[in-house]
Amino acid sequence: MATFGESIANFFSGNDPETQEGLHGLFVTELQDIYYAEKQAVDALGEQADASTTDEVRNAFLQHQEETRNQVARLEQVFSSIGIDVEEGSCDAIDGLVDDAQRVVSNTDSGSLTRDAGLIIAGQKIEHHEIASYGSVVTFAKVLGYTEAARLLEQTLEEEKTADKKLTSLAESFINDRAADESNGDTNSYSNDRNQTSDFDRYGVVNPDGTRYEDNSTITGSATRSTSGNDTTSNTTW
Repeated sequence: MATFGESIANFFSGNDPETQEGLHGLFVTELQDIYYAEKQAVDALGEQADASTTDEVRNAFLQHQEETRNQVARLEQVFSSIGIDVEEGSCDAIDGLVDDAQRVVSNTDSGSLTRDAGLIIAGQKIEHHEIASYGSVVTFAKVLGYTEAARLLEQTLEEEKTADKKLTSLAESFINDRAADESNGDTNSYSNDRNQTSDFDRYGVVNPDGTRYEDNSTITGSATRSTSGNDTTSNTTW
């Protein structure tokens, strides 16, 4: 009789015939649930983009919405690669996370960077769920010997990790600081009018492709911020 350690090793090497059928069924169920979740995420990202205050946050959500559409198509390739019909499952987690994002919109003022900060948090919660889900099915695909499926799923996993990092960079660039100003009593409404450059002078501007520049006329690919009177320059891309 195999020891517990040997059983685990056999399981993850794909050499445990007793678990293959059950694992295959679990793998398909997880794929179906992720497929449902990604389709819900496409709609949610559009809603989050519509609710965003700044062009930078709006563009981030719209870019990931398009990426998510591609991920839905990629999942359909995964189903095909393992000989399974495309079918949606269910996912209470994504339903709850989408509800949380809608609650952020209800509980924050339109035109505030506090709303953008909340939407970024909501977006990252969804990304973290997707990262966990894709990490699991990548492992299942490898154990089951589905090489092509593993490759496709791993590609999406890396995209989800990158999307999460982009949201973090965006929050750190200027959203969180400015939202803190609002909560401390600065009630001046944020303006997307490019003629009002005080916030952009302070934090830099983010292009739709993720590069940053200092003003509306000179694209430099870097962001310059003043800290305690000293200028520090960092190359920030996402």
